[in-house]
Amino acid sequence: MSSCSTKCGKKAVLKRPKTGDVLCKECFFEAFEIEIHFTITRAKLFKPGMTVAVAASGGKDSTVLAYVLKVLNERFDYGLKLVLLSIDEGITGYRDDSLDTVKRNRDDYGMPLKILSYKDLYGWTMDEIVAEIGRKNNCTFCGVFRRQALDRGAALLNVDCLATGHNADDIAETVLMNILRGDMARLTRCTSIITGHGDGIARVKPLKYSYEKEIVMYSYFKQLVYFSTECVFAPNAYRGHARVLLKDMEKIDPAVIMNIIHSGESLTVNEEVNLPSLTKCSRCSYVSSQTVCKACVLLEGLNRGLPKLGIGKSSKAKKMIAEQDKQKYECTNDKVTGDSTKCLCKNNVIENRTNDVTW
Repeated sequence: MSSCSTKCGKKAVLKRPKTGDVLCKECFFEAFEIEIHFTITRAKLFKPGMTVAVAASGGKDSTVLAYVLKVLNERFDYGLKLVLLSIDEGITGYRDDSLDTVKRNRDDYGMPLKILSYKDLYGWTMDEIVAEIGRKNNCTFCGVFRRQALDRGAALLNVDCLATGHNADDIAETVLMNILRGDMARLTRCTSIITGHGDGIARVKPLKYSYEKEIVMYSYFKQLVYFSTECVFAPNAYRGHARVLLKDMEKIDPAVIMNIIHSGESLTVNEEVNLPSLTKCSRCSYVSSQTVCKACVLLEGLNRGLPKLGIGKSSKAKKMIAEQDKQKYECTNDKVTGDSTKCLCKNNVIENRTNDVTW
């Protein structure tokens, strides 16, 4: 390979997929880090004194994110306190191994680590959920539960914001997914670099404009330790189809990733389109566009032995939840007829309530 295009005199070792520049390792590190610094400062993601939780899975994205934030925090004096937050979904042979990597990152980077599990939060592991639901819709459960688990963990740690490792490829894939699904509500916010602000703890995406290939290159040349095995339940995920489509288009034009992101950023919704307004779940009090959030609906189905209850857009789940809530919170003794064990009001509590939702 030719000399570094920055004229530093060193031999180039790579060609950047994002820009086409041929660079030596040191110049690539500098360019990669400065671009993330520019993303952070331009979007005003952080303020001095903030405590920031890094969503750490042990994969390349979260590992690079934690490392780069540590480097930039020290180099540019951001004044941040960085902590790691990991979610244990309970996937044997995958998450248990990746958490070992997270623990090593904790030691290497000197960051406190908090691990929360699905079992503790919801009473179920993903292995148990897949045994009930099968592999067709398992990613729906994991995605919904994981998003809420991160929110719960961030609240527990009392942090100011949560930094996730979503990269440019991830965001472009999400734009494509929402277009293919016709999901206008998500399409309008999926390219936002800050989400959740005003509705709870904000989420930020410092790697929003970083290509996945460059993240891999950075971690390789920096010799960062990360877990590279794909989730055993992921091959059937809908996102995989969008990823294949994006990779095929990238072969034709590497700029397609940024083009899709910028197109998503410029999209506006017709005023005649009614988008769901955000409220709080009547059960768990977390932000939701429905009276009862998706996590509670899915959990209700699992606990009732009806794991497909919350899958799709069926009104069956809403009707069942509404009926139970009405019975639980509005029922009084003088209104109970027939079998009193069906009443869930405080004066007629069923002794064996194994199907009740617990947090």
